[in-house]
Amino acid sequence: MLDKLGAAGVVGILVILGGIGLIASVEPLIAAGIGLVVAGVGLILYGVVTNVLASFGMGGMV
Repeated sequence: MLDKLGAAGVVGILVILGGIGLIASVEPLIAAGIGLVVAGVGLILYGVVTNVLASFGMGGMV
C-alpha cells in the first residue's frame, strides 16, 4: 500500500497522525472525533475514486 501512496502520501499520513497525537495529548475525546472524521473522509474518497474508475471501465484496478 505504501508504494502506491508515494513519498508525499506517506508524509501526509505522518502529519495527520502527528496532529491527532498532539491533540490526543491534551484532549483524547476531541482527538477520537477528529480521527473518525478523517477516517470517514478517507472512505468517501475511496468510494468516489472507485466509482469514477468503474465509470471509465477500470473498476478492477483499485
